[in-house]
Amino acid sequence: MIELNALWFLLIAVLFIGFFILEGFDYGVGMLLPFLGKTDRERRQIINTIGPVWDGNEVWMITAGGAMFAAFPHWYATLFSGFYLALVLMLLALILRGVAFEFRSKQPGKRWRQWWDRAIFFGSFLPALLWGVALANIVRGVPIDENMIYTGDLLTLLNPLGLLAGVVAVAAFVVHGAIFLALKTDGAVRERAEAMTKKAGPVLTVLIALLVIVGYFETDVLTTQGVVPPITAIGSGAALLATGWLVNDKRFGWGFFTMCLHIALTVITVFRGLFPRVMVSSLNPDWSLTIYNASSSEYTLQVMTVVALILVPIVLVYQGWTYWVFRKRISTGSKLEY
Repeated sequence: MIELNALWFLLIAVLFIGFFILEGFDYGVGMLLPFLGKTDRERRQIINTIGPVWDGNEVWMITAGGAMFAAFPHWYATLFSGFYLALVLMLLALILRGVAFEFRSKQPGKRWRQWWDRAIFFGSFLPALLWGVALANIVRGVPIDENMIYTGDLLTLLNPLGLLAGVVAVAAFVVHGAIFLALKTDGAVRERAEAMTKKAGPVLTVLIALLVIVGYFETDVLTTQGVVPPITAIGSGAALLATGWLVNDKRFGWGFFTMCLHIALTVITVFRGLFPRVMVSSLNPDWSLTIYNASSSEYTLQVMTVVALILVPIVLVYQGWTYWVFRKRISTGSKLEY
């Protein structure tokens, strides 16, 4: 029977998989807004593809953070205090993005909407970049002392691996968002989205290959954690190549599925490469945070498990129903609210 510490590590990994898949195309759509939408009506068409779901997608991040806080409070404390400035920047960008979705349609003025469209782009780009930087540093290792205290600063995170991972995350979400728009729109926006997948896909492939090479020398994810991380990493690469083949063949439904699979396998590679660690200390491997020294009490984990078994299925059914209701394509002739 799986122990509760490992179970909650697994559940947090699942929450991050859901977050990066759902919020990934969400961020991608936001970053593509000024490039694929040439008129105000086209930009409204683009925003309406994620209008009903963008806030629900962010719930996965909030839930993952809440689960981390309750199940592994020392992980939460070290991560959020050490990455504090980066997380504040991300939070401000997300607030700006949320406000932009709601405010851009409040006035018909061109300049008014252009400024809010820029806010949507910025509020999508910066979190995507920072998530890549954060994940790379978690597996690379950051200065954590024997008291589980982060001793670095913001510049510590801006190392070559972290910055490269940030660029890869941006590129991956752009491709993910372009495929989503190819599925959800009609007309000129769909044509531009299809063209974008073919342009951005090869760039993403090259960037990921470079990241794997650099990561091989900078981390131990693929070398010391058994056979699972290499296998899932190979599967992630195969899913990405399949995505490129499918979108070139204009099979965007399957292309979206394989892109989701690529993201899921990438997150699995990261989390399985960490296990049983949750944060690696670059000062001393013995000072790394693990699912054991960073966890809550056994009783807390038991209560949380019961609550999760009741509420998680309800949330999944509700969000699945939301996507089903808003499954149809959106054209410039549709009723546009944003």
